[in-house]
Amino acid sequence: MFDNVWLIPLFPLLGFLINGLLGKKIKNETVIGGIGAFAVLCSFAVSCMTILKLLSLPGEERLANVKVFTWMTCGNFNADIAFLIDPLSCVMIMVVTGVGFLIHIYSIGYMHGEEGFYRFFAYLNLFMFSMLLLVLGNNLLLMFVGWEGVGLCSYLLIGYYFHKKSAGDAGKKAFVMNRVGDFGFLLGAFTLFWFMGHNFNVWTIQFTELGKNAHLLPTGGIVTAITLCFFLGATGKSAQIPLYTWLPDAMEGPTPVSALIHAATMVTAGVYMIARMNFLFIRSPETLMVIAVIGACTALFAATIGTAQNDIKRVLAYSTVSQLGYMFLAMGSGAFAAGIFHLMTHAFFKACLFLGSGAVIHSMHHALHHVHSHDDAQDMRNMGGLRSKMPLTFLTFLLATIAIAGIPGFSGFFSKDEILWQAFSNPHHGQLNYLLWGMGAAAAGLTAFYMFRLVFMTFFGECRITPKAKDHLHESPMVIVIPLIVLAGLSVVGGYIGIPKVLGDVFGGIPNYFEHYLEPVFRLSEEYMAEHAVHGAAHHSVALEWGLMGTSVLIALIGIGIAFSLYVVNTGIPAKFTATFPALHRAVYNKWYIDELYDFIFVNPCKALGRILWKGFDVVVVDGIVNGVAKVVMSFGGIVRYMQSGYVYDYSWSMAFGVVVILGYYLFK
Repeated sequence: MFDNVWLIPLFPLLGFLINGLLGKKIKNETVIGGIGAFAVLCSFAVSCMTILKLLSLPGEERLANVKVFTWMTCGNFNADIAFLIDPLSCVMIMVVTGVGFLIHIYSIGYMHGEEGFYRFFAYLNLFMFSMLLLVLGNNLLLMFVGWEGVGLCSYLLIGYYFHKKSAGDAGKKAFVMNRVGDFGFLLGAFTLFWFMGHNFNVWTIQFTELGKNAHLLPTGGIVTAITLCFFLGATGKSAQIPLYTWLPDAMEGPTPVSALIHAATMVTAGVYMIARMNFLFIRSPETLMVIAVIGACTALFAATIGTAQNDIKRVLAYSTVSQLGYMFLAMGSGAFAAGIFHLMTHAFFKACLFLGSGAVIHSMHHALHHVHSHDDAQDMRNMGGLRSKMPLTFLTFLLATIAIAGIPGFSGFFSKDEILWQAFSNPHHGQLNYLLWGMGAAAAGLTAFYMFRLVFMTFFGECRITPKAKDHLHESPMVIVIPLIVLAGLSVVGGYIGIPKVLGDVFGGIPNYFEHYLEPVFRLSEEYMAEHAVHGAAHHSVALEWGLMGTSVLIALIGIGIAFSLYVVNTGIPAKFTATFPALHRAVYNKWYIDELYDFIFVNPCKALGRILWKGFDVVVVDGIVNGVAKVVMSFGGIVRYMQSGYVYDYSWSMAFGVVVILGYYLFK
């Protein structure tokens, strides 16, 4: 029934091969961009057919393992190139291919005239192939191939402008920090395979088989060690504390790359991996607590940094880190469906926000270039008043901002509120739930503040570039604007498939369609939680849920109100605040000096060790031995070479000397 699913990752792979091998000869940007976008469109079409077929089946039958061929077999180990089709993987392929296609269309206009245009689209298609392989793979090894693939592509795309040192450094930073996380992923996979095989004779890395035999696993203990290793991998790929610092620097790549990484592909991989192996994580309360705490801390910590940044893309980058924290808060609360729901809605509004910022940067760069100005086109302090110059961009950006702020009626409200409620009411963390909810609510208020600060600084007030440059500001071409309109629409309506029960009851008992759709995926976790229910766990009233919902919305509205007051009504207050608390502002602006701390603790000692090994061991010991042997040979050769002078009289003397030595030996022995 799902025999054609292998086409979903194949089309982007073909696009990569065509543009990568022939793009330099094709040269035509329309053809190159068309090939890249059409490849993803084909994947999206097959994904739509796949999910429609899945929806036609009864809930308990919505699972299929489609084997393409046997990859490798060694003793008890077996791995296939095979794809897992279930509600979770279908959600992911729809998000990846749908949002990815819009980003490809946008890129045709945004990257026009860029050097290496064909290379950019080849990398984008390879990125799509890797992410689709990650979410469709039915076993840990195939997932890891996609996992590494998105890591490679992030390095290539973040460092796309490789002639810029900052871009090259950012690409290397992302690559190295993700290798730290990947070590944890591999360690967890190896340990899980060994433990299941050695103790229960279940030698498998296939997700469905692991789920069927999950009941054999103990609670805590080795499972905690395994899941913490996997979570280390997730913190690297999905930019959580402590491995989050690479993601803000990823903005060095072209804006479509930022949208693809931050919204639809790489950073969602860690969240997806935990959801895929929910049957494993649910068996370790300790790991769930760690995930929830790290998620809440990341959401709040990144939000504080976002309040002081002036680069429009950097604000959005820290917003991504913060929103990913919400997803991990949901995972750590056992609310796997809520986490995936926020992953989906976040893909809509964050892609819209990044592409919208790209439209602003595109217009600003064009205007500044015309007047030969060297002002930063990404600095919000150089913007202002753009809503009259770019009305469509402004409207779409505003809708996405309202969504991420969690205002009722927009997609972000439904998913974020569900996470906050689950963080408060879950049975796993006891009194800690209150703190988790409080941190999440505070992060929501800060999110509303810094996002509307961005809107007010960019689109309201007076334009802060020169009047001559201001005349060259204009709306982006439709190839850029149309994806913004589609994503803005999804930012508004995308949440209505997952209306929380408390709201659904008000409107005639509307069910949470998204949660019901994912029930088969998380059935094992639900059964485990039912069997190991916490005795005496609190049962919360509907009134309490309404109260918490209203409180979180009120906090968001307060954040918006403060932003409006500071950046529209009383625009001089931020400068006064900075002057009053300069140390605090410097700390937040400099990202709490975490990069400097990492340099001090890890980077600089590693460099020092490298220099010691280079100058102390490599130069002295290794080079000393090699060069010493060479000098001995040269010295010996220098002595021996006198025996081969080429003169006859030298050879005559040598022969005479040899005769004397031989005669002396026989005469005096």
